Amino acid sequence: MKACCQNHNKSPEAHSIKKSKGGYYICPMHSEIRQETPGNCPKCGMALEYAGIPKTESATQWTCPMHPEIIQDHPGNCPICGMALEPMGGAVSEDLTEYHDMKRRFIFAAIFTLPLVFIAMGDLLPGRPVSKMFSHGFIRWAELILGTPVVLWSGWPFFTRARASIVNKSLNMFTLIGLGVGVAYGYSLVATLFPDIFPGSFRDPSGKVAVYYEAAGVIVTLILLGQVLELKARSQTNAAIKALLGLAPKTARLIQEDGSETDIPLDQVTVGQHLRVRPGEKIPVDGVVLEGTSTVDESMITGEPIPVTKNKDEKVIGATVNGTGSFIMEAKRVGAETLLSQIIHMVAEAQRSRAPIQKLADLVSGYFVPIVVSISVLSFIIWALLGPEPSMTYAIINSVAVLIIACPCALGLATPLSIMVATGKGANFGVLFKNAEAIETLRQVDTLVVDKTGTLTLGKPKLVSVNSVNDLSDQELLKYAASLEAGSEHPLAEAIVEGAKEKKIPLIKPNNFQSITGKGVQGDIESHQVALGNAKMMEDLNIDPSILEAKANQLRSEGQTVMFVAIDQKIAGFVGVADPIKETTPQAIQELHRDHVKIVMMTGDNQHTAKAVAKKLGIDEVIAGVLPEQKALKVKELQAAGHKVAMAGDGINDAPALAQAEVGIAMGTGTDVAMESAGVTLVKGDLIGILRARKLSRATMRNIKQNLFFAFAYNASGVPIAAGVLYPWFGILLSPMIAAAAMSFSSVSVVGNALRLKRVKI
Repeated sequence: MKACCQNHNKSPEAHSIKKSKGGYYICPMHSEIRQETPGNCPKCGMALEYAGIPKTESATQWTCPMHPEIIQDHPGNCPICGMALEPMGGAVSEDLTEYHDMKRRFIFAAIFTLPLVFIAMGDLLPGRPVSKMFSHGFIRWAELILGTPVVLWSGWPFFTRARASIVNKSLNMFTLIGLGVGVAYGYSLVATLFPDIFPGSFRDPSGKVAVYYEAAGVIVTLILLGQVLELKARSQTNAAIKALLGLAPKTARLIQEDGSETDIPLDQVTVGQHLRVRPGEKIPVDGVVLEGTSTVDESMITGEPIPVTKNKDEKVIGATVNGTGSFIMEAKRVGAETLLSQIIHMVAEAQRSRAPIQKLADLVSGYFVPIVVSISVLSFIIWALLGPEPSMTYAIINSVAVLIIACPCALGLATPLSIMVATGKGANFGVLFKNAEAIETLRQVDTLVVDKTGTLTLGKPKLVSVNSVNDLSDQELLKYAASLEAGSEHPLAEAIVEGAKEKKIPLIKPNNFQSITGKGVQGDIESHQVALGNAKMMEDLNIDPSILEAKANQLRSEGQTVMFVAIDQKIAGFVGVADPIKETTPQAIQELHRDHVKIVMMTGDNQHTAKAVAKKLGIDEVIAGVLPEQKALKVKELQAAGHKVAMAGDGINDAPALAQAEVGIAMGTGTDVAMESAGVTLVKGDLIGILRARKLSRATMRNIKQNLFFAFAYNASGVPIAAGVLYPWFGILLSPMIAAAAMSFSSVSVVGNALRLKRVKI
């Protein structure tokens, strides 16, 4: 048996089985680096190893919004960028510990910094100069007393994160902040305690050595203000998840076996229990109506404002609002299995995924900090050697300004925050993005491949025609067909069975039932061998259906799906089923055509039926009679021709094609397998959702590019100004305090721009 890797003496199959049960790949040297897929450690480059750490639904795990590969089971700071970790997997923490801590430190810093600035800048204010009121020594010690707690207490988080960035060899914005504040304060402290050690190049015309406690204090205060505003704004990006969590009711009305009713907590509801939903109440969990009728407002799930009528045996969704009627329902999905929980999970997963465009920001950030440090050192040397007196003072001021203004926080926030807001926005309109890549790619799609049944149509076919030959009556033919199809779960089978029940035809349980994917079913009924399926199945059984081909083609031209019935190896007739087209489908296709998207219908149905539907809808190309395994190949062919392909489907047979396409789009009314294979899920299950998703994709990428441009332009222009390139011509220098204010403003601006996505109309 071949081992999967050096550290696991198990077969590759055992490895994949173990992984499928849940677990992480971690770095052997940096255990805080965890991710759900194989890869290399972003810190040391070593290959990650599978650790088999089980994931539990109850335990909240924490991740970095900028580096989602960082996962741990407790709060903390990202070892790569220093940002505070956030809860993942749909958890929304109401514990704003970091926000309150930063706010407390900011208030403390502001209280001490105001008098510090007054003392340091007092000579510039109207009235009697401070230097005339107090001695130079007193002023310097007063600044030390006021500035020290600001730097060492209020600014302590920046120093700890800066140290971590150096230890982890992952230089980031806190590296620059720590260096800048540390140099300004450290230099001032030495100048206060040991002023005699400084040569003349450090002294002003009066022979005094300048100190910069006010610069260090103001930098800390302004950066703390930026952090407070940023944390406050970032908490708003989770508003979508918070709103979704708030939709779920807290209790359910349980009907006991003796008929009595009692309210129980929602987490105690189990599958199969009967629940009463009274007028105006929220439906507790996903289920089906057993008794009664009502209208239900499903707008919070589908984005559609019109209430939906619910009758017996129809599905209802947890957290939607019941109207004026009352009904009894049976719980089918509870807890994490409900649609609301799955939506929350998908939104959370998408929010922490990374768009391909993020690689650009990561690449720049990786080189940016070392370059900035180099520029800061170079600026110090040039000013020290060539600057006016006191040259060393100018050198320190400008090198610190370079470090502070270049903090790449805005660059790192540009992409993840836009993705977080966009996924939440989409969820409110029934458009669920599985990952950030789907958001980025969807706008580029020029070809949409759609399945017919359940995508263009309602997916609830109805029996329309029955045609028998020989001495067999239509009723007998339907009896055999419906009895055989009773063992199938296909929508067409359900339509035939329902048609027989409406005609009150008794069904017979078949023996040796066999379903042949993409072709039909066969089995034994009352000692007769019965087969039902398409022409390909008849050919496989050496049965000639040509006698019925003319009639079948006529019905197919009208949009019916025709299935031949053979009894004892002889053609016996056919049944015709029609699947109504969704009301929104024609409008969606017209809008997609206006958006220059080519529509290709790919279906397992026959050519005549497929063309009849395509003609009604104005579809550009039809690929009919396709088996499930061929759908992915057809998508590959379109991709090979240079098309960016999106595939929309709802069945298990669509899953390979959904996975193959650049963007897979699953109908929320379809199977879980299809939704798992797709990058986008449309909760309501109609093509209007694709239009919304494309609008949101365009708006999101436009927003990200605005953020990246602002961050790049800001740093590209700010660093040379801080270094003093304008001084020889215009005499302009940038104070470290102004640099700190500008840096904080840039980060808050990026956050504010990302939040504008909430107002985008889709």
